[in-house]
Amino acid sequence: MLLPDKTTIERLLHHYRVQERVVLSKPHDLAVRRRFEDTAYTLCVLMGERTAREAVYAAERYLGKGRPVGRLAPNAPQATTGGPPPTPPTPLTGRKGR
Repeated sequence: MLLPDKTTIERLLHHYRVQERVVLSKPHDLAVRRRFEDTAYTLCVLMGERTAREAVYAAERYLGKGRPVGRLAPNAPQATTGGPPPTPPTPLTGRKGR
């Protein structure tokens, strides 16, 4: 299988991320959405994936960039890479299912 040029993939992935933010800010602008979908399609073709999400993950793996560790939600605590794993929540006890 031929592999795409890493510089091209990096540029396309950056373009995809920029357009993703624009689409989120202007969801009803059809021209913006069309450009975003065209970029997503190109990324899918170059990475050999069927969905944009899979293509983005494949591009990040190909470029040696895993998913960034960061905030999961606006008010979520910052993710850490060291220390013990968080304690899972304890199940509710003393209540019978209804």
